[in-house]
Amino acid sequence: RNERIKNFFINNKKKLIITVSIILVIIIGYLSFEKSKERTKIKLANQYNLALINFNPKSTQKTIDIMINVIKSNDATYSPLALYYLLDNNLLEDSDEINVLFDELIKKKNFENEIRNLIIYKKALFNSDFVSENELLKILNPVINSESIWKSHALYLLAEYFYSKEEKQKAKQFFNQILTIPKASEDIKLASQKRINRDFSE
Repeated sequence: RNERIKNFFINNKKKLIITVSIILVIIIGYLSFEKSKERTKIKLANQYNLALINFNPKSTQKTIDIMINVIKSNDATYSPLALYYLLDNNLLEDSDEINVLFDELIKKKNFENEIRNLIIYKKALFNSDFVSENELLKILNPVINSESIWKSHALYLLAEYFYSKEEKQKAKQFFNQILTIPKASEDIKLASQKRINRDFSE
């Protein structure tokens, strides 16, 4: 048996060396890739945090440029945070530009589903004051047709949207739908029940 094993290694020496070399290259490549991702993440974190620290309300363009650069890096953590920061501080005025940035993030395949659903919800929230019913529904469709934890938030946004348009029957339907969702936020459920009792009781 030992002789057979010895002969196997002798006869397949070249193949074994090539196989081992390929495995080592793959392992080294993977470790290098992970290290590179870690360095990139740290760099983005530093850019994002420095932009927050150095923010000057009288000179916002530098902050805007840094945040847009972070958004375009397509990092699952810092790209959405950078966009939310720009929105929360009203640093971008062009709604078309904002929607382009939203769409860039939504289309990325490396984001987890719930991160993407939150971005879709935020996009709908941003657009809800000036888009049509059909446009708002189109934005939210991926969320309201899923089992996402953000589904109840999306339905609540639609309910409030229709209520503000004096379309109370549609609003009531969405409030009622929230109460039937197993994963609905308890706060959203409670708020929906209160709205039904207060504004739709006969």
